[in-house]
Formats: sequence, structure tokens, C-alpha cells
Amino acid sequence: MTVPHPSAAPGPGAATAQGGGRARRRPSRVWLGALPLLVFAGLCFGLPAGALLYGALTRTDPVAGTTEFTGDHLARSLQGPYLTSLTGSVQLSALTAALATVLGVLIAQAVVTSRRGALRGAVLTASGVLANFGGIPLAFAFVATLGISGVVTELGHLDALGWNLYSFTGLTVIYLYFLVPLMVLVVVPALDGLRPQWREAALSTGASTLQFWRHVGLPVLAPSLLGGFVLLFGSAFAAHATAAALVGGSVPLVTLKIADALSGNVLVGQENVALALSLDMIVIAGLVMAVYLPLQRRSSRWLR
Repeated sequence: MTVPHPSAAPGPGAATAQGGGRARRRPSRVWLGALPLLVFAGLCFGLPAGALLYGALTRTDPVAGTTEFTGDHLARSLQGPYLTSLTGSVQLSALTAALATVLGVLIAQAVVTSRRGALRGAVLTASGVLANFGGIPLAFAFVATLGISGVVTELGHLDALGWNLYSFTGLTVIYLYFLVPLMVLVVVPALDGLRPQWREAALSTGASTLQFWRHVGLPVLAPSLLGGFVLLFGSAFAAHATAAALVGGSVPLVTLKIADALSGNVLVGQENVALALSLDMIVIAGLVMAVYLPLQRRSSRWLR
């Protein structure tokens, strides 16, 4: 009987080398599969973002035709009426996102605790439709309902109470129309992730319902709630068509100011300032996403 020499047997190094070869080949295949998506993202997002950045940081002399880099457009976008519009958009987005977060959580909790599956299905279906209903049709619906001569305005004599749809308050009500359903869609899976055993364990140890939500429920849901707030903030911050059709320039919003600068409604030749304002919005949206993504990952760990 012949016993093979130890040096002839494949050692751990050979297995590691073979495994390492397979491990080295896998990332290339993964990147190859993701290549179409990367090309699509580069064409649809990278090129417009690059053109926007170039336009916001350059200035072209109309006489000589020369182009030079400058920071004047960014500086002007953070001054005067442009800064006012940017601040107004942040205020409106933060207020509507906070209100929609509270209302959406209450509605979602009522749906989750309900024993009627038909109610849950109806609410989630309606929320999916209403969350995507906006723009000019939404503005027209509110004008016909809560406008100066709207049905609800005349029936409830809201004009005598000082109600004005074409104002900051009116925009807040309209934004809640599509932000609350969006929050319901976001927070229902998080509420479903709360284990019934957690509540039973808390109640069995003598804790009240309020104590359960204070020490267990809300800490677990906090990342999801904050993530939903950030998502609602971004949606309200980027909304344009509804505000443009309803208030025009009476309420300072950055999206309306960008449209005015591009079309030359106020001053001619402000296209680069509009690009600078768009760059400001991208920076704010990037900060919002930087907050949202870690919160989303943290909530997914708790609610698996």
C-alpha cells in the first residue's frame, strides 16, 4: 500500500488560492451585471448634474464669448429674495412633514390594530393613489373645494373666519393631502414589525400601554419615523406644479423662483442663478438623504 507524501496533498494554501480565484472572479461578474444600470444612471443623472454644476460655476461674456469660472451665481442664490425663497421652502417642507408624520402615524396605527382586512386594504389602496395625486389637478380640486368660491368655503363660511387658500396656510393644507398618505404607506410596515410578544411581555411585568410605547414602541419606531419625516420633507421640498398653479409668486418658494429665473419673468439673463439655486436644492436633498439612509438601515435591523 502506497502512502502519498504530505507534500503531494493539496494544502490549505492551494484551497485558499482556488477560493481566492473564485472570489476575485465574482466581483467582476457583479459589476458587469450592474453596468447597464450604472450607464443609465450616468446618462440620466450624471450628465444633467454635471451640466448644472458647470452652469452654476461659470459665466459667459456675451460680447467676447469667453467663459470663466466664478462663484457669483452661488453667492447671489444665497442673498435677497433667493434666500427668502429657499428659507420659505425649508419652512413649508418642515412644517408639512412634521404634521404629516403625526397624522400618518395615527392613521397607520388605527389601520394596523383594526381586525378588518377590508379596511386595511381600502386605506392602503387609497393612500397609494393619493400619495401620487398632485400637480395642477390637485390645485384645481382644492380651488373648486376650498377656494374663494369653493363649495366647502361657501357652506362653512370659511371666508368670514379668515381662510385663504392662496397663502402659506393653504399650501400647508394642500401638501398634507398627499404627504399624509405617503407617511401611511411608509410607517405601516414598521408598525407591523412590532412584535406582539413585546407588548405581552411589557404588560405581564406590570407596564401600562403608555409605558410600553414610551420605553419600547417609540424607541424601536424612532428610526422609521425620522426616516419617514425626512422622506416627506424631500417630497414637499421638490414639489412645484401645485404651488405654481395655486399661488404663483405670492408665496416665496425656491422651485417657483427657479422657474421665474429660467423664464425671465423678473430679470433677463438669470439662468445661471437658477442653476445655482438648483445646486442649492441638490445639496439640501443630499443632506436629507444622508440622514435618511442610515435611519432606514437601522430600522430594518430592528424590524426584521
